[in-house]
Amino acid sequence: MLDACAELLDENGYAELTTTRIAERASVAIGSVYQFFPDKRAVTQALGLRYLEMFSARVSARLAQESFGHWPDAVDAIIDEYIVMHRTVPGFRSLHFGDVVDVNLLDAGVDNNTVIADRLRELVVNGAGARRGERLDRTVTVAVEAADSVLKLAFRDDPDGDRLFIEEAKVLVRSYLSRHFGAR
Repeated sequence: MLDACAELLDENGYAELTTTRIAERASVAIGSVYQFFPDKRAVTQALGLRYLEMFSARVSARLAQESFGHWPDAVDAIIDEYIVMHRTVPGFRSLHFGDVVDVNLLDAGVDNNTVIADRLRELVVNGAGARRGERLDRTVTVAVEAADSVLKLAFRDDPDGDRLFIEEAKVLVRSYLSRHFGAR
């Protein structure tokens, strides 16, 4: 059902998505959809959480396989994983992490970018050697917000993402993190 939802999001967007269409695409009875999901928002929420887990796993694997002199150097790898998902994972370019549906789709208590920042903070602590603290919390939050804005701009008119804006997102975040955490 989630795969069917992803395909439909890419084809017609969230406004045209219905549970009936999801059931038809998944070749299941509508009751099967309602057995697991009360409405299309719940289906897209599950899909957004799937994307968050997929993104986290990809970033974690990348951090484990590459060596970074200093954790802010991992920025390019993190953004690259987002770009690859945007280009290759069905439904991701339409849903991202859920902002098109609701800024609180991933967690009713906080906005989607905060959920992503929290997850990335844990990944850079566990996989790239960053030290926990209020300073890290704040800078990762700002970095996620800044990258999100520039990456949305990169994909606004180019389905593959404008290469120059993608590079600017990396430069922006690396520069910002260097200002706060500098090279060791």
